[in-house]
Amino acid sequence: MNNKLRLTVLEPSGILDKISGHQLHNEISTLINNGTNIILIDMKEIKFIDSSGLGYLVSAMQMVSNANAKFFVCSISDQVNMLFEITKVNKLLQIFADREACKRYVLSTLSRMSYN
Repeated sequence: MNNKLRLTVLEPSGILDKISGHQLHNEISTLINNGTNIILIDMKEIKFIDSSGLGYLVSAMQMVSNANAKFFVCSISDQVNMLFEITKVNKLLQIFADREACKRYVLSTLSRMSYN
C-alpha cells in the first residue's frame, strides 16, 4: 500500500443477491486494481441480502484484505444487521453507523498509520 489514501464509497441499493453481488465484487476488483486502497460500502439503500449476496460481500472483503487495502461497511439496516449477527459476518467486517463515522476513523487512524 502506498502512502496516499484513496477512499472510494460505493452505494449499492435494493437487494444484494447473486447478480448485484457479482457486479459489486467486480466493481471492487476494478477499484483495487486501479489503486484504491480503502473501500467503503454505504448500505443505507440495501433492503435485503440473500446468501449469494452475503457470499460476494465476504469474498470482496477477502480480496480487499489480500490487496493490503481496507474494507468498511456503514449505514446498515436493522434487518441487515440481524443477518450479519446471525451469520457472524459482523465479526469479520468493520461496520460504522454512517459514512461520516467511517471518514472520521480513516482520517484519525489510518492517515497517521500511513505517514509514520
